[in-house]
Amino acid sequence: MYKKVYVEITNSCNLSCEFCTLKKKNDFMKIDKFEEILAKLKGHTEYLYFHVLGEPLLHPNINELIDLASNNYKVNITTNGYLIKRIINNKNIRQLNISLHSFNIKANLSIDEYLSNIFEAVDTLKTTTYISFRIWANSPHTKYFISKINEHYQSEIDYQNIKNNSTICDHVFISTHELFTWPDLTNDTCNKKGKCYALRDHIGILVNGCVIPCCLDGSGLINLGNIYESTLEEIISSPRYQQMLNGFKNKERTEPLCQHCDFIK
Repeated sequence: MYKKVYVEITNSCNLSCEFCTLKKKNDFMKIDKFEEILAKLKGHTEYLYFHVLGEPLLHPNINELIDLASNNYKVNITTNGYLIKRIINNKNIRQLNISLHSFNIKANLSIDEYLSNIFEAVDTLKTTTYISFRIWANSPHTKYFISKINEHYQSEIDYQNIKNNSTICDHVFISTHELFTWPDLTNDTCNKKGKCYALRDHIGILVNGCVIPCCLDGSGLINLGNIYESTLEEIISSPRYQQMLNGFKNKERTEPLCQHCDFIK
């Protein structure tokens, strides 16, 4: 059993954030392929996360995918918030993570319009869904976001002392995270030792069916197999998967990409 599985229903995005490594693509998972994945994951996890790098709310069938998955899984979505009204009436989302640091002054909405749309949707969704506002600690808009959140929810969040999952009100939380360096074979990070929860705690599946060890391998450099061509059991038993898994158990990173990752320091 995995704690969670990331399923990339699209690798497309409506933004071009500086902190993101997504290369613009326009692939959307077909419903029949999604159903195939749901069947093959049965018994392996209870929690599905609808992203790796793309914006899941761009998917034209997002609500249908949520409803299909919710029959057997708890659905979790991470979004930049721009298209949040597309899911405003969906009661089958367990948790919605909103990356406020994704706000882009080059987009078509002002910061107040952006927040107004999000607050409207959150006030409807929070009756059935856990909401998590997320902000990079060094985001230039953090102080303003917190002031507007406090104003809207009559809360008293201190932007300089936000704890992980600080409570705003029932079902609504906020947390800050430090900006990290994405794993890249060309970066200056290189460490063959270190722990990781990939393969033990979670795996990811790209829109093309490629199974990856975690959500930081959006390019599929560590291709463990294809879920459309094999069962998950066959992928788990493959030599590359087992070599990685045994390495992590001994705090060793066997894959070059993992050696260039500093997400867990």
